[in-house]
Amino acid sequence: MRENARMSQASGDHHGDYQELVDDISELLGAPATLENRDFELLAFGTYDSEGELDASALDPVRARSILTRRSTPTVRAWFEGFGITRATGPVRIPPTPEAGVHRGRICLPVRHRGVVLGYVWLLADDPGPSAEQLTAAMEVTARIGALLADEAQAGADLTREFRAVLTAERGWQRDMAVAALRTALGARGEGPHAVVCVAPWPSADPDDAPSARTVPHAAAVCTVPWGAAGQCLAVLTRLRATTAHAPALSAATRLLKETEGTVTAGVGAPRTGLADLAAAWQEASAAARAALAEPRLGPVAEWHAIGPYRLLTALPPDTPQDPAVRTLLSPTHHELARTAETYLDCAGQATRTATALGIHRQTLYYRLSRVEQLTGLDLDVGEDRLLLHMALKGARL
Repeated sequence: MRENARMSQASGDHHGDYQELVDDISELLGAPATLENRDFELLAFGTYDSEGELDASALDPVRARSILTRRSTPTVRAWFEGFGITRATGPVRIPPTPEAGVHRGRICLPVRHRGVVLGYVWLLADDPGPSAEQLTAAMEVTARIGALLADEAQAGADLTREFRAVLTAERGWQRDMAVAALRTALGARGEGPHAVVCVAPWPSADPDDAPSARTVPHAAAVCTVPWGAAGQCLAVLTRLRATTAHAPALSAATRLLKETEGTVTAGVGAPRTGLADLAAAWQEASAAARAALAEPRLGPVAEWHAIGPYRLLTALPPDTPQDPAVRTLLSPTHHELARTAETYLDCAGQATRTATALGIHRQTLYYRLSRVEQLTGLDLDVGEDRLLLHMALKGARL
């Protein structure tokens, strides 16, 4: 008997195909099967029971969690990958390990397309399990799944031009047309929850030198866009399970940072549903990346909601001149005085905390603050003067 189960969040138009193929494998091998992508996110699952009733023992803790949460934990993923499934080209048998929550043995069928692993089909199977002939037939089905996954990934890989157009178009009808073109290209995937990631600066100066969407976890589209006066940054449109679940965007940002060298940071905009606010989400992501570059404690991956005053400061035009009151203080000659003033204001004007943070005596602190007042003409006992100095010092980092 075949029991159709609900799809988790398979994107694109192939989710029905995935489910049908997984059910085919379940029936072919007489064992419950699940399909996960290479990031261990559940795409489809089915159950098979020759007596027509679901065996509750099939749901060992690891499988139950995968079905209920739509993904496996990093610990479970690392444990399974330890059996060589990422390199395997044929079935991999994994023995039961109750202490790891794996109460029943498994067979992993790697899903590959043109030599690249794109996912895994998991079967609950105790010894002796399916025959070699059955597994060979099942691997033929996984090849069809691999072709579908590759087709879906390629759909994202081909959206570079449409995605870049949205991020670089002028506000108004040009941007509206660009969003409409991207929405058409994405189809149903464009209506789901997503977040935008900015990785900056991107090491390559070639505007077309960006990773394919198929190589970036959870990516629907990837492109490079201009960054500052020169150079590029990388923009990634990531798919989310819900606007409250930011993990896929953070995962994509972290993976990309590991592949770069030098001082590179990433920013993540607030999650959205649909594409109407995509330009605003990109502004947030790029602002968060700028903030992380200016303030290392915010990085290496900074989320828009967590960058504090930089939400306002990054909205200022890049060519905004320094306030006259702080120009002298910001010269290299007075670097230590500027650091002292910023630390003092970060510590809400508390002298003891400031002296401790700087590792200096309180009298030294008071002397430096008096020099700051002389150089700027500001009175640190006046709230508005403190605010001006604090924002000017933070803004100078950008």
